[in-house]
Formats: sequence, C-alpha cells, structure tokens
Amino acid sequence: MVLPNFKENLAKYAKLLISNGINVQEGHTVVLSIDVDQAELARLLVKEAYAHGAHEVILQWADDVIKRENMLHMPLERLETVPDYRIAEMNYWMDKKASRLGVRSADPDALAGVDADKLAKATRAMSLAYKPLSIATQANKVSWTVAAAAGTAWAKKVFPNAASDEEAVDLLWDQIFKTCRVYEEDPVAAWKAHEETLSAKAKILNEEQFDALHYTAPGTDLTLGMPKNHVWESAGSLNAQGEYFIANMPTEEVFSAPDYRRADGYVTSTKPLSYNGNIIEGIKVTFKDGEIIDVTAEKGDEVMKKLVFENTGARSLGEVALVPDKSPISQSGITFFNTLFDENASNHLAIGAAYATSVKGGENFGSEEALKEAGLNRSDVHVDFMIGSNQMNVDGIRADGTVVPIFRNGDWAI
Repeated sequence: MVLPNFKENLAKYAKLLISNGINVQEGHTVVLSIDVDQAELARLLVKEAYAHGAHEVILQWADDVIKRENMLHMPLERLETVPDYRIAEMNYWMDKKASRLGVRSADPDALAGVDADKLAKATRAMSLAYKPLSIATQANKVSWTVAAAAGTAWAKKVFPNAASDEEAVDLLWDQIFKTCRVYEEDPVAAWKAHEETLSAKAKILNEEQFDALHYTAPGTDLTLGMPKNHVWESAGSLNAQGEYFIANMPTEEVFSAPDYRRADGYVTSTKPLSYNGNIIEGIKVTFKDGEIIDVTAEKGDEVMKKLVFENTGARSLGEVALVPDKSPISQSGITFFNTLFDENASNHLAIGAAYATSVKGGENFGSEEALKEAGLNRSDVHVDFMIGSNQMNVDGIRADGTVVPIFRNGDWAI
C-alpha cells in the first residue's frame, strides 16, 4: 500500500503547521523538535518557516533508540544534572520569543522496562531545569504547537494487523491527514470553521461561570470546583505579542482549569496513557479536598504512582477538557496510544500545572503565588489522562445549586 498523493499532502500539512499552527511571522525564531525518521517533513517545515519570514529555525532531532540507551546506561547522577549549555539554550529561545513546534512520532513503548525510579528522577530533573520555559508556554508568552508524524513503531502499535510496516505507516498518515483536515480543498478555511464551532461552546460555558462540574459514568463520580473568573478556551490562542496560534493539531477540545483545592470523588480512565515511553492502562484515581489520595493502574502502576507522588503539585489537577464522544477521532474507533490524539477523542483531566490563561488576566498575574491564590495549580508536570465515553454525563452546578446538563451520554447537551 502506498498512500496516494503522499508528497503533495505532506507539503500541505507542513504549510498548515507553519501558517495555522505556530503562525510564523516576519522575523520569528522557530524551534522545531522532530524525530530523526521524519527528515522529509522536517525539511519541508524549515523551508516553509523561512518562506513565511522566519529569521532563524533551530532544529532539534529526537531518537527513541538513543534516548533508551541513555536511560539504560547513563549514571543517575549524569541524568539528574542538566548541563549549563542546555539552560543557556533555553534562555536564548526565551530571549528571542521563539515559536516552538513539536512533531511527535515516538514509539509509545520506547522506554518500557527502564527502571521506573531512574526514569522518574531524570524526567523530574529536566522538568525543573526547564520550568521557566514551561511557565512562559503555559501563559502563552510565545506561540507553540504540538503535532504528529507517522513513525514505524508507533504505527505498528496502532495498526498491529497491517500487512506490512509500510501499510501501517500509511494507515497512520491517513488518520493524521484526516484529523488535521489536510484532505480538505482549503484546509485553512476548514480549520476556521472548526474553530468557530468550538468557540461557540466555550462562549456558552464562559457566560455560565459554573461553580462546579459533576462527572458521572461507570467507575466515575467526581465533583470539581471551578475558580472564579475561569476561562474556557478552544482551538486558538493569542500569544503575548497578539499573534494567533493553535496549540494542538488536531484538536477537538474546549478546556479550562478546575480550582485545584476542590476535587472530591473518584474517576476511572477510559483510554491508555502514553507517558515517559510507557503505556499506562486502567487508571483509577481518588480525590479528597482537591488532592489525589490514591491512584492505581492495571498496567504501569509504579510509573503512575511516581508521577503523582514524586512531582511537586502532581497530586492536584490543572486542566479539565470537554470532548464529545462524537468527535471524528473518537468515532474512528482507533486507540492511538498518543495523548495528542487520544485526548481529542475523550473528556480528559490533567495532573499537574494549569495554564495561566485559564483565569481572566492570569497570563499577567506576574507570580506563581498569585496564580495559586486564584485556584490554578502550580506544578513541574502536566499530564493528561482520558476519562470520557459515550456513557459519561457532565453537569454544571451554578452558585445557587442549580444543575445544568453539559454532556449527556458523551455528547454536548448545552
């Protein structure tokens, strides 16, 4: 199997990521992070960025095999020490207000079997070192986009019954092109129409300003408080320079942040979570007074526990996102083992940091403490896990106790 018009569609995809995704403008600095097996796409993206006026494109290659070898053989002391040149590089990006494009095609099982404690400590060290960049990103100080490309190992995981590796890769590219609207005659116009649909739902929720949300489904009965002056966002955002960008491509979500101090009940995941090169399945989380008091997983339990209990702020939530079960990604029936896709097939929550933009004016609060006082969780991590299904109901609870249906049987009711 060879995907028809692949090169033509790959070029359209590259243009979409540069023009609609990070929205490159004259004089921009662009940081592109991409896997080594995606050289063809990387070249197209670099050319497209310069065609849109970029003054510098910084390319960062990633490689699953090398990352695994480093994790297996580097001493923990080295893994926990982030070199000064990496910090200087981060500071350079921030000084240049660099737009960041991450293209993910990693093997979901790339780090399976690596010592969970070593992996957790190395990941935590990187998170702490790059915290200034994370804070800037979560406050939309710069443009950023996360997208995907079809890697062989990932494609084989998603399509294990494909006749060949080539067919699996083609099938995955086909899904990427479909969900990112590349096949549309005018992808830019198609994205605009999609954004308007999502924005209409966000507008209703912003006008309501519910005091709390109540989730019910098999294995789930959870109440989340919402901060005062919370903001629901959809596909597009504005950075601090007033430039429009789309953070996730594809995207089907309308999202905000819960008040990290107000979460009670329990929730069960409905899709696998790909985290740190491991697949985590069957997650069950119990909350009391805003904190996770118990978490288990049928697969990847140790990795999940270390995420929650060994990272600052990871016992509370930083994001609540609504995605109808009728979204195209959900209706495909495919489990992608990749959060970018699976989170856009399902209602989801995020463990860890909230986006500063999730309360009115939060991007200009100026301090982590001010954001925390407003109810936004602060953390070194941000990890989404999926909880939605066609059996999930979500109610909005007004300050006077009135209950308003938001979702019924996995679809919008508001």
